[in-house]
Amino acid sequence: MSILDLAPVPSGGTVAGALRNTIDLARRAEEFGYRRYWVAEHHLVPGVASSAPAVLIGQIAAATRTIRVGSGAVQLGHQTPLAVVEQFGLIDALYPGRIDLGLGRSGQRRAELLAEKDDPGPPEAKVVDGLLIPPPFSFAAVARSPQFAFHASLLQQPGAVAPDFAEQVDDIQAFLHGTYRSPEGYPAHAVPGEGADVELWILGSSGGQSAQVAGERGLPFAANYHVSPATVLEAVEAYRKAFTPSAELAEPYVVVSADVVVAEDDATARELAKPYGLWVRSIRTGQGAIPYPSIAEADAHEWTDEDRALVADRTDTQFAGSPETVVERLRVLQRVTGADELLVTTITHDHADRVRSYELLARAWREAAQEDQR
Repeated sequence: MSILDLAPVPSGGTVAGALRNTIDLARRAEEFGYRRYWVAEHHLVPGVASSAPAVLIGQIAAATRTIRVGSGAVQLGHQTPLAVVEQFGLIDALYPGRIDLGLGRSGQRRAELLAEKDDPGPPEAKVVDGLLIPPPFSFAAVARSPQFAFHASLLQQPGAVAPDFAEQVDDIQAFLHGTYRSPEGYPAHAVPGEGADVELWILGSSGGQSAQVAGERGLPFAANYHVSPATVLEAVEAYRKAFTPSAELAEPYVVVSADVVVAEDDATARELAKPYGLWVRSIRTGQGAIPYPSIAEADAHEWTDEDRALVADRTDTQFAGSPETVVERLRVLQRVTGADELLVTTITHDHADRVRSYELLARAWREAAQEDQR
């Protein structure tokens, strides 16, 4: 089990405080026995401080000793393959054998989103072997907003067009392996970066190009149940179907993410999880992630039916409860998706509650595994 962190900024808090909390949580995660600590990449939103994964990963690696540290994920639409390899090669040179380079297409999705219809599909949810698969959510309306277009323009040089995702992944692998050549045959060597012992990952939310690229190149794949629960099964199925053994992997390896809040009992966990819906609403109404609300702020919000429908797929698939409740639900997620590893993301308004959630979950997960072995 591993962790995905957004370095969330709580309401009333500061970016500096959020980043200090991330460093503290990474140290504690290492103590609790988590395998990896990944940080996300988000831009131009007041509630998320993880805008520069490579910089933050370097700080986390410096503050820890053994836990793997990585990106979940670098948005390739905003950077060149060379820049990415140099950044992660530098970190690996300082902290060898501990760095994961997770790659994502989020920065290249706008054109596709603009082509989507507002109606994402049939409204019926379904339960697959105990796992809730809600109706799909479409970001098409958000993608058409002027603010979305403005933000996208700030993340690239004027007139820049990101190459195809598959081509970028191939270029990154070539730079890492020292085999990069221009179309004319000229070599280029990333220093630092060439020969770096980084673990390359692809992250995806559907059965589209990300899953295909990961499978065809024999790379490990992370599927986002916490971002797009409606499409997690098609994502892992497409990845496995496309998988070709490689020097990195002989068989498919899948990580599946989940939103989790754990407390001593179900009622306390549900109380701590109250602000989550309001936070998701801010993202889906085009505001961008607001500073994470307090429970009091969440209680004060007057919910409309439209609001509830807007966030239902995310709130209904958040695992909030006692350690026993959450472990049971995570085991269902693992069984249904066939996940080799789970990637847990937890956000609460108070840092102490977030640390405690991860501590309780790690202990309960370990005890359940030990019980299985008896």
